[in-house]
Amino acid sequence: MKLISSLTSPFGRKVRIVLAEKHIDYQLVEDSPHAADNQIAALNPLGKVPVLILDDGRPLYDSSVIVDYLDQISPVGKLIPAEHRQAIGVKRWEALADGITDAAILIVMESRRPAEQQSAEWVAKQQLKIERGLERVATDLADRKWCTGDAFTLADVAIGCMLGYLELRFPELQWAEHHPNLAGLRARLDARASFGDTRPPAV
Repeated sequence: MKLISSLTSPFGRKVRIVLAEKHIDYQLVEDSPHAADNQIAALNPLGKVPVLILDDGRPLYDSSVIVDYLDQISPVGKLIPAEHRQAIGVKRWEALADGITDAAILIVMESRRPAEQQSAEWVAKQQLKIERGLERVATDLADRKWCTGDAFTLADVAIGCMLGYLELRFPELQWAEHHPNLAGLRARLDARASFGDTRPPAV
């Protein structure tokens, strides 16, 4: 299998962490939708990373779809519970993490537009999503070790990638100071090789 992604993509990182946790071999091909000569649109009509190229050449896209597939093909380190209600709980965490990340990416993209075309109102709306989302994550985590209790799951992977992206792009948020329990979760995640090996480069 080949994974097409950039090293700074939080969604690509989510897939890379799942691949590492499940000990699945793959080839990482670095590409960015922002590169003038990128080949991503030929694989994903939406022009987004990550894209997983299966052994038969078929592309899978959207990180949520990819991680579902990876968790199904290998019994090692199951990250999504078999029981439906528990699985939905994990996917709910993932949806919240991905939504916060999407809002953050939209702010980054807006900041790259010419200054006279940027919308302060648009940015404020995305910032509010991030703030509300972090409050919900911190409230739902409470004093648990992992997002869903005692077991490490995809929920923790998704939340960890979201927090890592906020730290990379928005250090001024200081979310760790405002939410100490999230800082504790982040520290536990950073101790795992899968997180340490996929830490995005400083940009």
